[in-house]
Amino acid sequence: MTILKEQEEHLANILKEKIYQRSAKVAVIGLGYVGLPMAVEQAKIGFSVMGIDQDLTKVEQVNKGKSYIRDVPEDILKPLVENGNLSAYHRFDLLMQADIVIICVPTPLKPMNQPDLSFVLSATREVANQINPGQLICLESTTFPGTTQEVILPILEATGLSAGKDFFLAFSPERVDPGNKNYTTKDISKVIGGVTPLCRDVAGAFYSQSLKGVVPVSSPAAAEMTKIFENTYRSVNIALVNEFMILCDRMGLDIWEVVDAAATKPFGIQTFYPGPGVGGHCIPIDPVYLAWKAKGYDFYTRFIDLAVEINTHVSEYVVQKLINLLNKHKKCLNGARILILGVAYKKDIDDVRESPALKIINYLQEKQAEVVYHDPYVPKFRLTGEQERYMQSLVLTEEEIARADCVLIVTDHSNVDYQWVANHARFVLDTRNATKNVQRGKDKITKI
Repeated sequence: MTILKEQEEHLANILKEKIYQRSAKVAVIGLGYVGLPMAVEQAKIGFSVMGIDQDLTKVEQVNKGKSYIRDVPEDILKPLVENGNLSAYHRFDLLMQADIVIICVPTPLKPMNQPDLSFVLSATREVANQINPGQLICLESTTFPGTTQEVILPILEATGLSAGKDFFLAFSPERVDPGNKNYTTKDISKVIGGVTPLCRDVAGAFYSQSLKGVVPVSSPAAAEMTKIFENTYRSVNIALVNEFMILCDRMGLDIWEVVDAAATKPFGIQTFYPGPGVGGHCIPIDPVYLAWKAKGYDFYTRFIDLAVEINTHVSEYVVQKLINLLNKHKKCLNGARILILGVAYKKDIDDVRESPALKIINYLQEKQAEVVYHDPYVPKFRLTGEQERYMQSLVLTEEEIARADCVLIVTDHSNVDYQWVANHARFVLDTRNATKNVQRGKDKITKI
């Protein structure tokens, strides 16, 4: 073994020993839907964790033991803060004290549907300013293949330190499913790709302490592509069933009946259901990241792009379906009062990012409809657009339901009594099959 190799492994062994003894200090940059649950999991097993965020409100809430994320119960968060295992800061200079830095920041799209790595770049530069020999740096933010090695690595190595020699760099994609009680952060295996085998080894040693297991892959790009593949797979299959939905509607068939019947086949099929569109930070965005990167290789992802197009425009189909339903009842959309049930992008969560409800509301308001909504998880949200406009959830009462010209179910939250809604509604347009168990008032219900 060469002296250089011994030095590299010496730093790795020092850090791994700290990891095994739980004496390593962990910093998590970004305390959102990914970062806060990850910080909590590390603090739960004894690591000293610093959460760092630019949002002072989040920092203050964490330090009070108050959770703003439903997947992080306060009865778990508060003791971790009180015993000193978890604290939050607005200061990046504290990164110098960390042995392990996890980057969990947003990766949105620019207005022209190009990847926006500004948050990742900003976080990486802060890390570079405070980098120390022997640190492990892991990027978890979903991004296009090549980001870690082509974007992150040069910034960190501009400090004069070398990955795999002086510090350890890996990509391990977040794979959380907000609101999923069966598979939380700790239950989902971590895919890990290191810039060098030693980087991957050190990252694996860290994540294996708190999470179900690790899945090592050959490179950060392979790990990045893994996450993109997972979400593109969902995007494509959702687009397929959405296209079937539109065809079944024209043929007078019930798409929900068809999908449920197909799901009885014990092999060769995974069930996907139609809906008003896709939402959240991953499925609407990740295929676009991939398509952008693919063009650099003179490759055009036509099939994937078509899926994105279908999922993007299905909300327009919902609006047209609503217009047709109103016309059937001799009512014009202009001036009609539409009560939307659910604005979160999926059931039983409070996340409205990229929610199809936002696009539907915009369409309806452009057509001069009077739009109100009820969502037990989202008391208030900002409408899309340049102007700062907000909507507030109304209290769902018999009077409000009866007052609406149509009740439009966009998100099928579990704590809404849909039989009660059907009892008092004039008529209902259901985009989620939320009314499948309704026994009375079926004649009022139209499904997409």
